[in-house]
Amino acid sequence: MKKLLIAIFLFSPVFILFAQDLPHKMTDSEKELMKIYSSPISLDAFTTPPLKPVRTMAEWERLQGILITWTSYQSILKDIVDHAQEEGLVYIVCSDSNTVKNYLTSYSVPLYNLKFLIAPFNSIWCRDYGPWTVYSDDIDSLYLVDWKYNRPRPNDDAIPGVLATYKNYPLYQTTVSPYNLINTGGNFMVDGQGTGFASKLVINENPTQTNASIDTIMKKFMGLKRYIKMDVLPYDEIHHIDMHMKLLDEETILVGQYPQGVADGPQIEANLQYILNNFQTCYGRPYRIVRIPMPPDANGQYPHQGGDYRTYTNSLIVNKTVIIPTYQLQYDSTAFRIYREAMPGYKIVGINSNQIITALGTIHCITKEIGVEEPVVINFPRLLSVEGNTNGYPITAYIKSKSGIASAKLYWSNDTTLGFNQLNMNQFHPDSFRA
Repeated sequence: MKKLLIAIFLFSPVFILFAQDLPHKMTDSEKELMKIYSSPISLDAFTTPPLKPVRTMAEWERLQGILITWTSYQSILKDIVDHAQEEGLVYIVCSDSNTVKNYLTSYSVPLYNLKFLIAPFNSIWCRDYGPWTVYSDDIDSLYLVDWKYNRPRPNDDAIPGVLATYKNYPLYQTTVSPYNLINTGGNFMVDGQGTGFASKLVINENPTQTNASIDTIMKKFMGLKRYIKMDVLPYDEIHHIDMHMKLLDEETILVGQYPQGVADGPQIEANLQYILNNFQTCYGRPYRIVRIPMPPDANGQYPHQGGDYRTYTNSLIVNKTVIIPTYQLQYDSTAFRIYREAMPGYKIVGINSNQIITALGTIHCITKEIGVEEPVVINFPRLLSVEGNTNGYPITAYIKSKSGIASAKLYWSNDTTLGFNQLNMNQFHPDSFRA
């Protein structure tokens, strides 16, 4: 599927801005340019919603791989490649594959599971401009969804079309009225069950849309049943929720925590209470909240004092591995413990992020998940208690795939270091199993 990209290019000195080391936030010149910027539109893409209902993939679902853009901060990118290629493919947008290979080889990073997409780009922040994986009818055909990028960076904005062409995936774009929507990936999280989270940045950046029309667009293109929007934080300059929170599963939210009254702490607490007071999980239960520190920078300063916006929630789940940012051992050890306790069974690895966090982003901001083509969806509520029940614990799971599920087994353990026991699950309804 070939893509013809149409963009408005203004031949003026302002386009000198499109270098390969653009910051995460807009420059002053870009703010002016954004007033007249028009996103690239692919003539082969659909600018109306999918005909079938769709479901947006959650980050913990099975991935074929991730997408990165090879430009600045290469020492961090090579560590991401090193960890991620053990779990799946790494699609690398770059200008020259040999340069990337030589760099990786010089640091003894193996060259396997790598796919190179030769295309122009503007910046490293592919979380924000990358495509979203959605599935028709929950688990059927894979589509890619591309919003209007909230930066006037046309090469970045065109990357979803590059991947769609490479993989021959249908591409749906929110670029044409009445479905024109400006959005950014760092400010969106989804539970895979129709609930999305964002800051009110998505409202502020779409003055031609109402809150209700934004919800409608996200329902039609992303399958959202509800779109939870929270007040922006005063000291987070980009207003992306991945800087202070992360969904770990359908019912668990990892939330950054400052000392009382410090920096964005008061607004984070207010937003958290807004969620807990007004919303329940897809299973009709209160959200499980896991807290993780938002540490000060190397000088002991927090963002309200001009310190770096250090965060541990800006992490990446790549199948069985979780890649988290690290800064200083005295804070990192606590972050590792919290992740290991919250996500048992995952391999937790860290990448030093002191250099890149000064640009207001880290691991999550420079990576984007690409889902598998034939997913298996497994949904079941976690056991809230395993105390005092001598008759066993009933587990009911919704399990569905495109080709159907012939049988299912339940694996359980009191101590994962000793291995697992297994039980055959009984099918009692289409796509429903119990043990």
